[in-house]
Formats: sequence, structure tokens, C-alpha cells
Amino acid sequence: MTDLLSDEEIAAQLPDGWTREGDEITRTFEFDSYLEGVGFAAGAGGLAEEAFHHPDMHVGWREVTVTLTTHDAGGITEKDISLAGRLNDLAD
Repeated sequence: MTDLLSDEEIAAQLPDGWTREGDEITRTFEFDSYLEGVGFAAGAGGLAEEAFHHPDMHVGWREVTVTLTTHDAGGITEKDISLAGRLNDLAD
């Protein structure tokens, strides 16, 4: 099992654009079109599979909301912070 991060570690390591909501971190990525959002979600799915760490994603019109938590640890771990950073890179 992966160790939970402390509140201080989460605050210090949270990637740009992400917010903490209890035991999860979340971000809504905005796009110029629906299909750009779908393309991002597909790429995010590939990164998640590669990391074997799967977020909840909601694809909407011109936006994708991603929520990360490490279920088996019961909260936020380095896995979440790492994947959040990789998703930011994907969106850039």
C-alpha cells in the first residue's frame, strides 16, 4: 500500500490548477471544442493505464473534470500528485 501524504505535503506538491477536496484532488481542464476534450480524455486514459492509477473523469462540452485519489490508501498519495502533473503536461 502507498503512504498517504500529509496536509503539508499535499499543499506543497499540488500541481498548478488542482484543488484539494477532502481525500481527493481535482481539476477541470477547458478546451476550445468538445472533440479536443475527448482527445485529452483518451490521452489521460493512456497515461492512467501506464501508471496503473485510474482517475474519475467527466467529459463535458469543452471541458474535462478529473478527480484523483488512491482508494486503497484512503486518500491522497504521491501517485495522485504524479499523475496530476503528467495530466497538466498533457494539457499544455
